[in-house]
Amino acid sequence: MNLIHDFSPGLFVIQAVILLVLILLMRKFAWKPILDSLQNREEGIQSALDAAENAKKELQNLQADNERVLKLAREEKEALLKEARELKAVILADAKSEAEKESEKIIKQAQETIVSEKRAALADLKNQVAGVSLQIAEELVKSELTNTGKQQELIAALLKENSLN
Repeated sequence: MNLIHDFSPGLFVIQAVILLVLILLMRKFAWKPILDSLQNREEGIQSALDAAENAKKELQNLQADNERVLKLAREEKEALLKEARELKAVILADAKSEAEKESEKIIKQAQETIVSEKRAALADLKNQVAGVSLQIAEELVKSELTNTGKQQELIAALLKENSLN
């Protein structure tokens, strides 16, 4: 109740005017910069969020590109390995064929060499046998011809053989 009795309309009006002036001054000099700085901060945060979203999308695109490149690299690696295996098989088959041809050629040459050496050995053996046979015959003839009785018997035997033939 004391409050109502102590009320002074002049003081109220002055305080109301001061409050309004203070509000206007605050609005002009404090609130506007505060609101502008809040607006700037909000815009900065929004642009950072947009940049983060764009970076996230770009990262996803890069990951997809990386996976695609890795897949292509794997496919290329597999193709190269397959080609290398096929080339290896062809080279091995060619080498095997060449080795077989070369071994057949060497075997044929060896067989021809064996045959020619066998013929040469047989000819040499025949010559040696003929020489030994001639020496033996010569010795026999000498021993037979030195004895006249044996000579006459040999002549008679040869005549008998020739007359029978």
